[in-house]
Amino acid sequence: MPENKIRENTKLQISSKKNNLNKSSDKPEVIPKGKPKSGRFWKKEKTKFSSIIKTKGIRVSFEKKQALRQQLKHIKEASNAIKTAKEEEKQLRKERRRENLKRQEENRKKSEVVQVITNTKKLKKMRKKHLRTIEKRDTTVVSN
Repeated sequence: MPENKIRENTKLQISSKKNNLNKSSDKPEVIPKGKPKSGRFWKKEKTKFSSIIKTKGIRVSFEKKQALRQQLKHIKEASNAIKTAKEEEKQLRKERRRENLKRQEENRKKSEVVQVITNTKKLKKMRKKHLRTIEKRDTTVVSN
């Protein structure tokens, strides 16, 4: 009988040791706040984001919000008006430029000195260099 008690006691002691090991392994080792886990004492705790204090800010009354919205609306309308005016001016300049180019081309055609070649044999006698300078024109169209 005493042997059975000894065996039971040793079994209880072994099981209690296992439970203690399990309990100690479940909880992480407590590290003091001042000392880093790695043991590198020169490394300091990061406080960049944890030190930021957020506030809710000052509440603005409904009337002030409405006034700000109205002001912003007026500013946007004014800026849009300025933008459209600039765009219109740009379009007018482009249109004027096109008209000027068209007028210049018409004037250039009007001022051309044209010599009509009725005898086609002359063309066959001409050299290649001279033929390069000759251009065809439709003289029947008369522009005002």
